Amino acid sequence: MALIHPIILSGGTGSRLWPLSRSLFPKQLLALAGDHSLIQDTVLRAKGTDFAPPLIVCNTEHRFLIAEQMRQAGIAPQGIVLEPVGRNTAPATAVAALILADKDPESLMLLMPADHIVRNRTAFLQAVDRAAAAARQNHLVTFGISPDAPETGYGYIRRGAALHGLTDSFAVARFVEKPDAATAAGYVASGDYSWNSGMFLFKASVFLAELERLEPQMLAHCRQALAKGGKDLDFFRLDKAAFAEARAISIDYAVMERTEKACVVPVEMGWSDIGSWEALWATATRDTAGNATKGDILHHGTRNSYLRSEGPLVAAVGMEDVVVVATQDAVLVSHKSASQDVKRIVEQLEKSGRELHTTHRKVYRPWGAYESIDNGDNFQVKHITVNPGAKLSLQMHHKRAEHWIVVSGTARVTCDDKVFALNENQSTYIPLGSKHRLENIGTEPLHLIEVQSGSYLGEDDIVRFEDTYGRS
Repeated sequence: MALIHPIILSGGTGSRLWPLSRSLFPKQLLALAGDHSLIQDTVLRAKGTDFAPPLIVCNTEHRFLIAEQMRQAGIAPQGIVLEPVGRNTAPATAVAALILADKDPESLMLLMPADHIVRNRTAFLQAVDRAAAAARQNHLVTFGISPDAPETGYGYIRRGAALHGLTDSFAVARFVEKPDAATAAGYVASGDYSWNSGMFLFKASVFLAELERLEPQMLAHCRQALAKGGKDLDFFRLDKAAFAEARAISIDYAVMERTEKACVVPVEMGWSDIGSWEALWATATRDTAGNATKGDILHHGTRNSYLRSEGPLVAAVGMEDVVVVATQDAVLVSHKSASQDVKRIVEQLEKSGRELHTTHRKVYRPWGAYESIDNGDNFQVKHITVNPGAKLSLQMHHKRAEHWIVVSGTARVTCDDKVFALNENQSTYIPLGSKHRLENIGTEPLHLIEVQSGSYLGEDDIVRFEDTYGRS
């Protein structure tokens, strides 16, 4: 039987999970519910003999991070497609469908957001089997989550008649927008409604035919974006001008709410879209007082709270129903019920011109990462980590010099015409104006301290002679 193609949509920024989630390192790249990041869990969930390698559609700014996380998870994607601008889920899905249809129009697409949690993989796989059977009969299948509470933050799906010859599969009677509390309670009590998970399964050809009928202009722009796009290292970059012309619209609005082919497969699989800190608290392991904690945490007389630290000690006393999240450069304190409004703080940061909504102190690069430790007039100190076998580009600075001190690992240093090894507790000086490069020639991560000094320390002073992979 033909393989199912996982399509991973990774375009969000997760602003409701600030300060941990930021636009250049969003929630799908974070390990919020285990050892793996959410996107790693998503691809591993759909790994096996029934599945093809995943096709990932992502923000261009996240490409190296996603590629590295796939390598760490032992996943070789069939492709990573770069969106030059965000246009919501329908254009992203259209691009993936066009890519698959070019090889086999009957390809089955399992569409999954990169930032959801599924606790019960067995139930997930059983639902995929039921959905695949319906999709082979040309239905456009959505996965409906059996509700356990009158949630007002989700859309709902009302089930219609059972589909003949298919197990636990139903026609969609209607899609419903996020309801108020009383309406949601009525939906749950009726037993006729499911939460809309945002996960789908269908044939590429069937989805494209409906898109051609309902959103022909958008589909045409997606075709142009593919035709005019091209390879960029290990990625495929869509044409920016063409893709920007595509209508920004969700798959629900573009197709699912307007088609007569919609089908819902209800499932209980421990699902959450982790749309807020409160939602993360609800899925986390909690102590006898109802507290979910991670990191360096002390608490006393505190109940039903989410307490997390990525660095400093956090101490909570006499608190109830709160969220406290500390990173190296920001602290969030919120009532748990107000955690949906964290995005308002992000909006304020954006308007103020500060970068705390964009990046962390630790900045990730294709070769590793760096973290600013200290800075002042004419100096800056960084902790640099270089992955095994990785190297920075050959570069030069006109306005600053650098000192490198190896903390652990083995480096190969290029400085003008000299190439030499640098071991633990050894250091070197990189004079202003010299061509230089740093490489990790060991099997473990290379850690070093870099001290910059000069009249200007910004990125504009870097002259690169190669790209970030060290290629001329």
